[in-house]
Amino acid sequence: MIKLRRIKWLGGSVLGIVLVIILSAITVNAQNTAQSWKVATEPTFPPFEMQNKGKLEGFDIDLMKAIGEEAKTEVNFVSLPFDGIIPALQSGTVQAAISGMTITPERVNSLDFSRPYFKAGLALAVLESNTSIKGFEDLKGKKIAVQIGTTGAKEAAKVPDAKISSFDSAALALQELLNGKVDAVVNDGPVTLYAIKKAGLKGIKVVGELLTEEYYGIALPKNSPNQKAVNSALETLISNGKYQAIYEKWFAGSPPQLPVTAPSLEQAAEKSGFDWGLLFKNLVLEGVPWTILLTALTFFFGLIGGTLVAIALISPYKWLKLLCQVYVDFFRGTPMLVQLFLIYFGLPGLLKGLGLDFSLDRLPAAIIALSLNVAAYLAEIMRGGIQSVDKGQWEACSSLGMNAVQTMREVIFPQAFRRMIPSLANEFITLIKDTSLAAVIGFEELFRQGQLLVATTYKAFEIYIGVALVYLFLTTLSSYFFKWLENYMDPIKKLAKKQIAT
Repeated sequence: MIKLRRIKWLGGSVLGIVLVIILSAITVNAQNTAQSWKVATEPTFPPFEMQNKGKLEGFDIDLMKAIGEEAKTEVNFVSLPFDGIIPALQSGTVQAAISGMTITPERVNSLDFSRPYFKAGLALAVLESNTSIKGFEDLKGKKIAVQIGTTGAKEAAKVPDAKISSFDSAALALQELLNGKVDAVVNDGPVTLYAIKKAGLKGIKVVGELLTEEYYGIALPKNSPNQKAVNSALETLISNGKYQAIYEKWFAGSPPQLPVTAPSLEQAAEKSGFDWGLLFKNLVLEGVPWTILLTALTFFFGLIGGTLVAIALISPYKWLKLLCQVYVDFFRGTPMLVQLFLIYFGLPGLLKGLGLDFSLDRLPAAIIALSLNVAAYLAEIMRGGIQSVDKGQWEACSSLGMNAVQTMREVIFPQAFRRMIPSLANEFITLIKDTSLAAVIGFEELFRQGQLLVATTYKAFEIYIGVALVYLFLTTLSSYFFKWLENYMDPIKKLAKKQIAT
């Protein structure tokens, strides 16, 4: 009885200590959160934010650090793609964002902003050899590259009959121009000029005057308690000369006079409900057909390539086996995303540097990259399936006078294919989802259509849950099809059905 009481007392003491530790940790964490800000930024926007030797630097970075020091608050930067910054603010994942974000009436409906901290504008960049485009009015019917979710993308959408290609960063849009795949890039003026003059980007020029007058602001969640502290710190930096010192570090000349409120907010945008018809149109009618086409073509070419590589891997030629094994190891051992970048951006750039005029459209580039990757996986699936068939069947076919091609076609491959169906089904379903990676090269399949909608509506949850459900519908249909195919090709079930029928 005494032992039982001691055990209960000891258990209660341990539980009490654990509760004290947890409450202390929560209190300390709350204090730390109050004394620090998570600030989102996209580190591919020089000279505002960029990576240098693994560290963030740029005008925005220096300014935000100075604001944190003035507000006596620790600043922790979080790198995010530009189109992911607003959803992160809306979800409360970060407390602020500084990434050359223009203050617009549409964004103010979803976010709060600090007072303007930089005056900028959109610039029009073309190749140096281009003499036909001299201003924004010359872009009618042209191919234009933009960064997704930016005011440049919004302005480019106003051009009549223009074909817009959107990319995740300004650097990729400018690379698209260098590769000769678009006629112009509409992008923030300071970033474009920095890329041309300081980053060694040759062969590009800026034409005409700045298209717009814009003001950047520090974005905050709606009704953020930190807005007052950020504004107060920013006003202090402007008045005591520290802002000017940071400005002159990154730009030539003195900073312009900044208004307390962005002029674009004088007429606030009207709030409107979410357009579910637009969601259906963009995802189902425009995104799904391209996803299905890309999946079907990729799997078809991957199946052909995988079959040839599998046959080579089991051939008696050592040099051929070695070559195909290197191919399989490379495409299975490197990310598909890297392969897409290499084929779409890297290969044309390399060949143009060698004096060869070569370019690939987004669809062929996506098919080539995905097919090469899928073929490497299918090759191993097929090799395993072929080698799973008993060797005695090869010998039996040989004794009947059948050659190797006849044996493979009539006896071995039909059996191996039935065994491979579950693995092929898995690869096909995975491929449906992997086609979303083609969004990074601007291919407007299902996921990219969702990104474009988020960039204009700022309704991340509703749109991405819609995207997820459409992918689920496609993969479920594919799963049922392969189950049917597996049952259809099962000889035992076929025989049982015949016996029942007779």
